Amino acid sequence: MPPRHLADLDPEARRAAVKELGLPEFRAKQLSTHYFGRLVRDVAEMTDLPAAAREKIGAELLPHLLTPVRELACDDGATRKALWRLHDNALVESVLMGYPDRVTACVSSQAGCGMACPFCATGQAGLTRNLSTAEIVDQVVYLAGVAASGAVAGSPPRLSRVVFMGMGEPLANYPRVIAAVRRLTSPAPDGLGLSQRHITVSTVGLVPAMRKLADEDLSVTLALSLHAPDDDLRDELVPVNQRWKVAEVLDAAWSYAARTGRRVSIEYAMIRDVNDQPWRADLLGRLLAGKLAHVNLIPLNPTPGSRWDASPKPVEREFVRRLRAAGISTTVRDTRGQEIDGACGQLAASTVDGAEAR
Repeated sequence: MPPRHLADLDPEARRAAVKELGLPEFRAKQLSTHYFGRLVRDVAEMTDLPAAAREKIGAELLPHLLTPVRELACDDGATRKALWRLHDNALVESVLMGYPDRVTACVSSQAGCGMACPFCATGQAGLTRNLSTAEIVDQVVYLAGVAASGAVAGSPPRLSRVVFMGMGEPLANYPRVIAAVRRLTSPAPDGLGLSQRHITVSTVGLVPAMRKLADEDLSVTLALSLHAPDDDLRDELVPVNQRWKVAEVLDAAWSYAARTGRRVSIEYAMIRDVNDQPWRADLLGRLLAGKLAHVNLIPLNPTPGSRWDASPKPVEREFVRRLRAAGISTTVRDTRGQEIDGACGQLAASTVDGAEAR
């Protein structure tokens, strides 16, 4: 794992850490104000700290966790993808998406992913390792700084939403993801001060972790990557379904909704001639009827070597029509970032020469 960072620590642990460095405890709040309140990630820029102590503070509490490899932009600058190299040469990506009323950060929780969903580039790369709490948080703080700089034209200058939909299965890195959520939603200067309701945590359906999340007293949105309403197909598309079947996964989702009062987002990638048949729309409608759920249909994004493609628009529209006729709230996700491989399912953390992270 990477060296300890301020964002790994809660406020009490930060005070203890600065005390260990022979500094007064108030320096902990000072550091937190710089990092979370002013989005300053480099101790050299914290000029109100004693010059003699900055090097020690930087080494012990603000080490550089993310080294930029490259940044790409598309959609007239509204979508921006960053590729990072971590201390052990693992690669991860994060994406910033600007809209007229909000700015959203899509962040990674693992380097690679071990869930092996065959239509997802990240899943095909395999799992390198879990990210630390600070490696997750630092992606958000950096992207919040990009938004604050005004670089995302036509969008507010404040990051307002975070989705754990980048590389990795968030609930497979449970303790660090939950700690990151608490850092992101704690009021400044202890954290970034985001609303819990503006945080989305996705999962392919790790049932024990879903049930544990319901007990965390958090009001984040749970996004369930379902992709098929029947076990036969879901066993292939989402291999973890061989352990926890559709009925069990949905039961855990409804338990989360009942405990939190939060609507579950059902993520469903539309794959031509695979999961887009009318009867599957009808089955999905029956499974979700009367539940606190919303379906988010995702046109499948192309990935190198994939044998699958997105559903044709008429097929997609019929799928939507059938779900809505069943009384299910349904939207089709706006596809962003395809040109820079920054769209859903495309994050493979390839270097400039095309070598993938392993």
